[in-house]
Amino acid sequence: MMQHLPGHYRLGVDIGGTFTDLIVFNDATGSFTVGKALTTPHDPSQAIETVLLETLERDGVAASDVQQLIHGTTLVTNAIIERKGARTALLATQGFRDSIEIRRENRYELYDLMLEMPQPLVPRYLRFGVPQRTLADGTTLQELDGAFVEQLTRELVANGIEAIAIAFLHSFANPAAEQEARAIVKRNAPGIRVSISSEVVPEIREFERTSTTIANVYVQSSVESYLIELQARLARIGFKGNLLMMLSSGGIVTLDTAMRFPIRLLESGPAAGALAAASFGSACGYTDLLSFDMGGTTAKFCVIDRGQPLIAYEFEVDRRYRFKKGSGLPIKVPVIEMIEIGAGGGSIARIDPLGLLKVGPESAGAEPGPVCYGRGGTEPTVTDADLVLGYLDPDYFLGGRIKLDLAAARQAIKGRVADRLGISVEEAAWGIHQIVNESMENAARIHTLERGKDPHRLPVFAYGGAGPVHGFRIAKALRSPVVVVPFGAGVISAVGFLTAALAFDFVCSWPGQIDSLGWQKANMLLDEMEAEGQALLTASGVAAEHISHRREADIRYVGQGHEVRVPLPADQLDSTSVSTITTSFEEVYRRLYERLSPSVPIEIISWRVISSGPKPEVRLQLPRTEKTAQAALKGSRKAYFPEAGGYSAIPVYDRYRLFPGESFSGPAIVEERESTVIVGPDSGFRIDEQWNLLIAL
Repeated sequence: MMQHLPGHYRLGVDIGGTFTDLIVFNDATGSFTVGKALTTPHDPSQAIETVLLETLERDGVAASDVQQLIHGTTLVTNAIIERKGARTALLATQGFRDSIEIRRENRYELYDLMLEMPQPLVPRYLRFGVPQRTLADGTTLQELDGAFVEQLTRELVANGIEAIAIAFLHSFANPAAEQEARAIVKRNAPGIRVSISSEVVPEIREFERTSTTIANVYVQSSVESYLIELQARLARIGFKGNLLMMLSSGGIVTLDTAMRFPIRLLESGPAAGALAAASFGSACGYTDLLSFDMGGTTAKFCVIDRGQPLIAYEFEVDRRYRFKKGSGLPIKVPVIEMIEIGAGGGSIARIDPLGLLKVGPESAGAEPGPVCYGRGGTEPTVTDADLVLGYLDPDYFLGGRIKLDLAAARQAIKGRVADRLGISVEEAAWGIHQIVNESMENAARIHTLERGKDPHRLPVFAYGGAGPVHGFRIAKALRSPVVVVPFGAGVISAVGFLTAALAFDFVCSWPGQIDSLGWQKANMLLDEMEAEGQALLTASGVAAEHISHRREADIRYVGQGHEVRVPLPADQLDSTSVSTITTSFEEVYRRLYERLSPSVPIEIISWRVISSGPKPEVRLQLPRTEKTAQAALKGSRKAYFPEAGGYSAIPVYDRYRLFPGESFSGPAIVEERESTVIVGPDSGFRIDEQWNLLIAL
């Protein structure tokens, strides 16, 4: 039980497709406890309340003693994919209402005559061209027709429109027209939600800017309703601390900011896992690694480079083709860069019309869940296969809180897969296990190579409820040198929330060649963004002396289509800064592409400021149980390893009785309450000083 010390508790809550994970952390002592409950898809806040009450009651902690609760959600992603947002209209510059459907000229699959594109969130009949025109340099060619906007607003409200996105041409250079249009809309329809592109994403590239602005206002109502309900639930149980939200970029913000820019929450849940992988990996000496998070619904991979997850400034949601860039809706916000596929414990196995075994991306989720949960599921899943293979203990799932039905899992695999293929249940289960492994290994390899990294050199950091079960096989296929499984791997994503600082990213596009820039304006833009960040964080309760700002720029060779992100000097810029910026650009460019184009001048497209508060220091007080004569070996269980000829008796170890410095040989099964580690033959594992389990390959 956690040492009770009032007023020093922080909570991290991660809602997954199947389970909701919680960590209760005592800042004063470093002690912690974890909780896990089935997610409630119809109302995710219900699962938070359930797991919070259970965990706090178990450890004798009052909700009123909790200072801070940090949370991430997939609500935004789900609302866009399922098209369950508000009824939204778009106001665009006259003649440009179709830019979000025209998209870009490139085809992500060149020879596919039936190429499928995701439909815009706003249908054409709700997209309107507004008389106005701002030029690329910010000057006004045609003033906004305010009377047109006023009349249009009345008609939209009369026809049940709930939200309006305003995205005018070149508004990143001059936002005045968008601001005026918003004022007219709010004056005539005070209850309607409005997002303008010059606030949501003031960047060059009209298609991406418009798409992001639409998505922001499209999900705003859903996010507001959810957060208000969550606040009410927490208040009812006595929580009086601060409720904060994780951003896709890995920073945390107050609810006011989250409600204003809900699109920034797009990948907030997975972001926390990547932060945890970076923190724990660095602590055990691996600053470069591949983060692998496998839960009940999805698997996520993220490259950790020099102790930090890679950040992208554009993301695609609702892709038509899983690995095809350009097949989804572009969202231009900072996001921890990862690949996410429909491969989890709940992924459903089926025989396709060609008689081939397929696994996922459809998932049984939390309701009804895998067949072995006994909650009404009838389709065999990856978890059912892992149970049949002997990798999971039916009496120790979640520490025994959920009893798994082995007979039901076998029957489902037999009827839906094995009999149709004419093979045994065991062979069918192994096929399910291997197919999902191959899907994940393929995704990991593509993601890693596209980022210029060699998967053979990256340790695999495996976590999530199912990650440690599958991590060995995936790392083996990638020819990775080692698998790192942290203590408490099943809920380690929730720890990531506690490692994040209050932070927000600002951006402003102002293109120009570096040798002819007006440095006075550049300094003004950077200073304005820093001032906005300072005000935002101060209002969030961060002391002014603890706020820091990091400056960056998007730079490219003149004529290129895309940029690379480059750090800028912290002091004021002038003509003497050119050589420093050029050197930084060449270092980044060479690291990415291993070559330069020295004869081509460079240009800066966008300017960025990342404002952040102090990063919390999270030192988990790991077990200090005295080593006793009682062995860590719990016994043995028959498990399926083809290398050993099928089923054989495999030693099962208690994770809580493995101590730093100890080492063992595989094959082996290592169990803790929230996850199980599978170690294959011809491998060994040891426990390091941070209580990580390291599997040498």
